[in-house]
Amino acid sequence: MNTEQFYLIFLKAKKVTIDSRKVEKDDIFFAFSGDNFDAATLAEKAVESGALAAVVENKEFENTEKNIFYVPSTLEFLQELAIHHRSQLNIPIIGLTGSNGKTTTKELIHAVLSEKYNVQYTFGNLNNHIGVPLTMLSIKPEHKMAVIEMGANHQKEIELLCTIAKPNFGYITNFGKAHLEGFGGFEGVIKGKSELYDYLKNSAQTILINENDPVQLDKTQGYTPKITFGKTDSDYYFDAFSENNFVGLQFQDQKALSKLTGDYNFTNLCAAASLGLHFGIDFNKIQSAIESYTPTNMRSQVVKKNDKTLVLDTYNANPSSMSASLHNFITFEGSKTIIIGDMLELGDESEKEHQNILNLAQELGFDQIITVGKQFKNINRNSAAFERTDELIQYLKDNKIQSENILLKASRGISLEKAIDFI
Repeated sequence: MNTEQFYLIFLKAKKVTIDSRKVEKDDIFFAFSGDNFDAATLAEKAVESGALAAVVENKEFENTEKNIFYVPSTLEFLQELAIHHRSQLNIPIIGLTGSNGKTTTKELIHAVLSEKYNVQYTFGNLNNHIGVPLTMLSIKPEHKMAVIEMGANHQKEIELLCTIAKPNFGYITNFGKAHLEGFGGFEGVIKGKSELYDYLKNSAQTILINENDPVQLDKTQGYTPKITFGKTDSDYYFDAFSENNFVGLQFQDQKALSKLTGDYNFTNLCAAASLGLHFGIDFNKIQSAIESYTPTNMRSQVVKKNDKTLVLDTYNANPSSMSASLHNFITFEGSKTIIIGDMLELGDESEKEHQNILNLAQELGFDQIITVGKQFKNINRNSAAFERTDELIQYLKDNKIQSENILLKASRGISLEKAIDFI
């Protein structure tokens, strides 16, 4: 079974999935195997559940009469199928990456462009070598454009994802101190994320540029075609404003106030608005999209709980985003407690970067500082320092936080959101 032959089956399918528990009628099931489990054992059950076909990399489970097909690598075949599907598409594909703000920006771009177009986009956090092909294969004839988020923690990953998605437009949110261990330091982050620029340049596609970012300017100097924002002489210029801890943007004499907190979200709003204007969407509709978008993914999410304001930012954390969150949170009116957890994947820089963040938190003068994780525990000599979130939960059961405002910020692996119910 080659890619072009299988593509004829794919065109009849409802969706592609790698989760046997979510197989529905007319789906295609790709059996991904781990170290301790061979998903090919579930292929026949998937077909019996209504799957149109299943793909396995264990030949003993092949059964072509039941549309169970063997390939040497289900991952490579999934990627090849996505590449072939991309070659059949004649719609704008917007690719974006960056150290911070990828998912929020993706959601904002989708919200804005959906005011005029039927837009497919990366669902959740499916932004890696498996998620990007799955997203590409979810693009149907009714979709008029797509927004593809690309995540990476090593060199050459963005390069690979670009060969699959083949974006016509690209945007890098920023370059920050994220995944330093995998990228080999901050310069490695810049090089790895800029693989998106390399692809766009080599294929003469359009780059969206924040002209207030010196790295973006340097990496795209002299390049066209491009869309720019950030300066008064850019293609699009926006002023920032804030109300009740929420950030907004003003275009000419019109304002749009988001439900996002943090000045760092201003450029995310600008990127979405710029693409909306570029694709001919009236700012009244852009305003509506921005004001209607409500974050629900623990990224810059503000929620009211009883008499307290909680800022939930527990999906990811690195030194750049942590610093920005602390600087933003200190501007809130009223008493303030921060609960910050370890920032993962920092390698040799980990101890230094955690110490820098703890120093910053102390300098800013929060009413209470609570830390979670081994790295912070090693350097935080206060009593409110815990290795694990379950220890924090036990503390919260016996010690009610008195502050009016509470920030929760940590890497995903700390699972800090589990403590929300006990605040």
